[in-house]
Amino acid sequence: MRRLAAIICVLMAGPGAADCPDAPDHSASIAGLLGEVQAARTEAEAREIANRMWGFWTDAPDELAQEMLDRGMTRRSSYDFLGALKDLDRLVAYCPEYAEGYNQRAFVHFLRQDFTPALRDLDRAIALSPNHVAALSGRALTLMGLGRIDEARSALDHALELNPWLPERRLAGPGGPLAPLGKDI
Repeated sequence: MRRLAAIICVLMAGPGAADCPDAPDHSASIAGLLGEVQAARTEAEAREIANRMWGFWTDAPDELAQEMLDRGMTRRSSYDFLGALKDLDRLVAYCPEYAEGYNQRAFVHFLRQDFTPALRDLDRAIALSPNHVAALSGRALTLMGLGRIDEARSALDHALELNPWLPERRLAGPGGPLAPLGKDI
């Protein structure tokens, strides 16, 4: 009950009413998982490793931040994009140094085809967490949505260097919209 009362007080007071603690530093664990995914022999093995990465990325700085993140993701999953944005806006205001808040908000913007704010959020997520493979691949998809194909190709290449098993790899395959440019014959 005390936790619920604290959450209500912070939400009623508005963003910035309390100080968000530092996000847990999972960089060493993520680096290890990136090594594992690069050595994965099957897509199923790579998917299991990627799921472990998500566990670290979505580990919010405190219970309040976790509640905002979880609620925003739940609303996004149920297509309540405006509700999701409201929760994720609060999360970003409360924890401006937590990369996943920006990444999740970017995903909502992307789903709404609001590519410019999505790109802005993805750039911030990547600045905070440079090896956030999901944000990097999301950036490639967002740039593609903006028609910035050369930049999208470069962004996807970078993401695939970190995780060659990303589902988006098919976009860079033969005939894909982000396939490497060939030489003229």
